Amino acid sequence: MNWLILVAAGLLEICWAIGLKYTDGFTKLWPTIATALSLVLSILLLGIAMRTLPVGTAYAVWVGIGAIGTAMLGIMLFNEPADILKILSLGFIFIGIVGLKLAHG
Repeated sequence: MNWLILVAAGLLEICWAIGLKYTDGFTKLWPTIATALSLVLSILLLGIAMRTLPVGTAYAVWVGIGAIGTAMLGIMLFNEPADILKILSLGFIFIGIVGLKLAHG
């Protein structure tokens, strides 16, 4: 169950990271509120997941999910460059997340 909570925390990390772009430097009220709410919920869920998961594993998976999702949405939403090295690097992060899950059991 804590792995599902951790994945949810990682997905919310993507929300707040992308939300930062839409806040326009925290000058837009509703995007700022949504971003702040996503941030708080993400960290809250991360803390709950850490009750039983090792801190290093939980944090690395949380950051990895956020990094992959944010980079992919940056490509799709903001036309950020997507070269082969970037895609391969994101794939390695994904492999690392899977490896951490397998190592934990």
